[in-house]
Amino acid sequence: MSEGRWPVWKLSVLLYPFAAAAVAINLFMLALMAQAIGLPALSPVASIIGGIILGVPAAWASGRWVRRLIDEADT
Repeated sequence: MSEGRWPVWKLSVLLYPFAAAAVAINLFMLALMAQAIGLPALSPVASIIGGIILGVPAAWASGRWVRRLIDEADT
C-alpha cells in the first residue's frame, strides 16, 4: 500500500451518508411506482430504515468504484 492511498473501507465510510440517502429515496420512489400494480406504498420511515440497511453494500460498491477511478487517474 503506497503512502497517502485511501483504502476502499475509508472511502466507503466517507460515502455512506450519500449512498444511504440515495437508497432511501430510490426505495420510496420505487414503492410509489409499485402502487400502479397494486402493491402497498412504503412509508418514509420504512424507506429510511431500508436505506440505512441497504446503504452499507451501496457504500461499499461506490467506494470500490471511486478507488478504481482514483487508480485510473493516477496512471
